[in-house]
Amino acid sequence: MRPHPSSLRTVWAAAALALVSAAAPLLPARPAAAASYGTPTIKLSAGYLSGAVGASGDPVVTATVAQSGASVSDLTVAASKTSKSSVAGTGDVQVTGTGGTRTVAVTAHAQGYTDLTLKVTGLGGKTATATLHYAASPSVQRSADARYPTGASDASAAVDAGDGYLLVANDEDNTLRLYDGSASGAPVKSWDLGDALGADKEVDIEGGTRVGNTVYWTGSLGNNKDGEYKPDRNTVFTTTLSGSGAATSVTFGTAGHRLRDDLVAWDRANGNRYGFAAATADGQTPKQVDGLNVEGLEFAPGSTTTAYLGFRAPLVPPQEGGRALLVPVTNLDQVARGTKAAFGTPVELDLGGLSVRDLRRNDQGQYLILAGSWAAEDNSAPYALYRWDGVAGHQPVKALDLPTADAGGWESIVSTPDLSVPGGRVQLITDDGSADLYGDGTAAKDLSHPEWQKSRTTWFTLN
Repeated sequence: MRPHPSSLRTVWAAAALALVSAAAPLLPARPAAAASYGTPTIKLSAGYLSGAVGASGDPVVTATVAQSGASVSDLTVAASKTSKSSVAGTGDVQVTGTGGTRTVAVTAHAQGYTDLTLKVTGLGGKTATATLHYAASPSVQRSADARYPTGASDASAAVDAGDGYLLVANDEDNTLRLYDGSASGAPVKSWDLGDALGADKEVDIEGGTRVGNTVYWTGSLGNNKDGEYKPDRNTVFTTTLSGSGAATSVTFGTAGHRLRDDLVAWDRANGNRYGFAAATADGQTPKQVDGLNVEGLEFAPGSTTTAYLGFRAPLVPPQEGGRALLVPVTNLDQVARGTKAAFGTPVELDLGGLSVRDLRRNDQGQYLILAGSWAAEDNSAPYALYRWDGVAGHQPVKALDLPTADAGGWESIVSTPDLSVPGGRVQLITDDGSADLYGDGTAAKDLSHPEWQKSRTTWFTLN
């Protein structure tokens, strides 16, 4: 049988194709296109970071990384260099996370400064670096209970904002800062009240207390350190809080600017008993045993209008071993609106020769008094906590001697626990403005980077 013509055509086509393929030269396979990766990038949330030797919960920074052509999960970040390994070495830098944002923490070994180089390594062997300028303060007593609010170093008054947050005033500016009291680091929010106060210089906020959603603040009322009168320090003002904890918001209320003048006139009318006129004369500095310097503010038992002014100076009499002074202002709510102050009977307290650095009342009408020297700027003199019932004629009782071997002076009580329950815990805050935190002879208030400026809060258990 003869083959069908279509079958013959199929055979001839296959044979022709085989001949062509056999004659054609062998060509190399085309390689796959090589992947193209860009240079990775790394950006730090802050270029400056402060830590402390032996600290818990030190501040951290975040590193944002990326590389074109690569997934961020393929990038690695590590410290590659340190300028002073005795402060912190490359192995003391911990980087966590696998996404585009990594958390960078540093463990300090010694006081001082070091520059840490952080390197991101991407695909294709490409790298990039960023520098973290790190400063470490020395170890402190009770370091496990200590936290470091950063961004300012002269914490001078603090009030409870709820949910473990605290609102802190700084005596070197007119800014209120909100911090998470359980962690070290920068403020969650801040409010500069300088314009609202009409202040050219710092009010020198030294006392603050909260009633409901209103916080009363007072300046020191004294001359400055050079013995000069600065009108902005003669200020009492209010702020209103809304929300609580991290959601706290602050709005300015009202202000008065005559309390110092009224104190001097009242004292003069009562025979210059406390020497306020002489203490406020030109050339008189506030931090002397016969000076005038207010550091505490708290309402009297059961009152929202009568408040105690707690004096760092003078002592009564103005000599070593003198008693601490409280002066009741019976219309503080109106004084904060510019009304002339009215005064009650002064209260003199035996605090073992110490003066009032702060006082705080709780809802049970119990008081804690933070006592310290009229002279001390730091830890050069004793500090103690005293219990008091707020009643004139009743003397306070020492509750706790405070540690004094560390930098900074105890400055403020955040809140007072129920003193009838054993084991209550109280949080105190230091003013570290004059402290040499990093061993280079520079006072904290003079440091050029706010991330390196800090105060310290510590929790104490009361017996």
